[in-house]
Amino acid sequence: MFIQTEATPNPATLKFLPGRTVLPEGTLDLRSGEDASRSPLAERLFAIDGVAAVFFGHDFITVTKTGGEWQHLKPAILGAIMEHFMSGAPLLREDAGVDTDEADEFFAEEDAATVETIKELLETRVRPAVAGDGGDITFRGYRNGVVYLAMKGSCSGCPSSTATLKHGIQNLLQHFLPDVREVEAV
Repeated sequence: MFIQTEATPNPATLKFLPGRTVLPEGTLDLRSGEDASRSPLAERLFAIDGVAAVFFGHDFITVTKTGGEWQHLKPAILGAIMEHFMSGAPLLREDAGVDTDEADEFFAEEDAATVETIKELLETRVRPAVAGDGGDITFRGYRNGVVYLAMKGSCSGCPSSTATLKHGIQNLLQHFLPDVREVEAV
């Protein structure tokens, strides 16, 4: 098994590509050792000193470090990923699911058409690009012209995430939806 790595715009996060499907659908953002109990692989990764967060996407894993150098952390992370996939163990425990944020969404019923367009633009134009950088962005809400988005994976805590939100996503949404005044991270 050959696992590729890619740098992300967030210097504290590295993207690992195991050459196979990680999660068939959805994403999973694990920010603590307690969260890691949902996944045997996440538990292995959090057991490595210096691992702060783990994010599972369709065909990638991003790992965020608390400190230290990647040259010291990377071999242990690669080993943990390889051992997991070679063991044939499931990525998630049976009672664990992927992240679904729709239950936490908020918007007024009269804004449903606008929200549908926002979600479509995010799904077709934003999320694929962000996944390429090892992260994800999901819709959280819309109120008074403000779009609220959740940043996950390498996007969470990334120094360039504000520029991505304000100059990329906000401009895109405003181009198609003049009612959008601003985009905020939650």
